[in-house]
Amino acid sequence: MAGSSPALPCGGRVCTVSAPASRAPVDVLIRRTDPSVPVPARAHPGDAGVDLITTEAAELAPGERAVLPTGVSIALPDGYAAFVHPRSGLAARCGVAMVNAPGTIDAGYRGEIKVIVINLDPRETVRFQPFDRIAQLVVQRVETVRFHEVAELPGSARAMGGFGSTGGHPGVLTPYAAVGPGGTADRKGQ
Repeated sequence: MAGSSPALPCGGRVCTVSAPASRAPVDVLIRRTDPSVPVPARAHPGDAGVDLITTEAAELAPGERAVLPTGVSIALPDGYAAFVHPRSGLAARCGVAMVNAPGTIDAGYRGEIKVIVINLDPRETVRFQPFDRIAQLVVQRVETVRFHEVAELPGSARAMGGFGSTGGHPGVLTPYAAVGPGGTADRKGQ
């Protein structure tokens, strides 16, 4: 049934997933550098982002990176930013990742969106053709913040735990481990 929520098993009874009341779409102005570049659009209802394509052919040897143009520039309303995310299929099938994922597009930026990709496959060269999908663009509301400098931060349950502090890997050495007295690595928090 089109438009209905999917039915899910709930302990012997059927329940549905309901979506919150929909909000009005956010208007984003777009300029294409080439009229043959498609205007980005969601592929499926409920998708968070839209696909971005490359306008140029590129060949990436193993370990090589490139900056690929997308053929689009956007103007976002104040209070919004766009985030360029990698496409999972490129990573899974080709070993292609984004170097600075996610890339941040600020509301005031008016230049062409470009995507920095890297070929992480150890053996295969990856080739891109014009109009290949290379990334996803997600538009989100962002908060304006004010920073207040203090001498001490309030405590928290997490405190200063980071870099794997919730489930370390004791056999893995990282360059971020502090070296303690006697030259041994301090592995607390890993």
